[in-house]
Amino acid sequence: MSRRGTAEKKTEKFDPIFRNRVVNMLVNCIMKHGKKSLAYQIFYQAMKRIQQKKKTNPLSVLRQAIDKVTPSLGVKARRVNGSTHQVPVEIGKTQGKALAIRWLLAASRKRPGRNMAFKLSSELLDAAKGSGDAIRKKEETHRMAEANRTFAPLR
Repeated sequence: MSRRGTAEKKTEKFDPIFRNRVVNMLVNCIMKHGKKSLAYQIFYQAMKRIQQKKKTNPLSVLRQAIDKVTPSLGVKARRVNGSTHQVPVEIGKTQGKALAIRWLLAASRKRPGRNMAFKLSSELLDAAKGSGDAIRKKEETHRMAEANRTFAPLR
């Protein structure tokens, strides 16, 4: 047990246009090699494309997509008596949101297409509808947790 106090929760900063923390988390994950302005450019182009396609608020589409991709269960490897078991664990809100963002970006990077903004907007629209690679990843994780439910007492 640590003798020090608990670590303070870091509060995410807001992005300049939407004033949203989730957007800032997403942009930080899009960013590669410290090029944050390029990451913002990609994100805002994707939002503009969603706005043109859906004729609704793109932030609500983003929120819907993240909510649908956020997992509630996951598996963690535990070593018991020399063998490793996949133990199902509940995933917290912030960790689930971080996983959802990571999965959305990985799925959009994997997509064939022109540029990242196009691929990201397509993946966000698909996830908001309930289809796409990120949704498949969430379902796969839930299936794995469900299949290993017998190891839940090993938590």
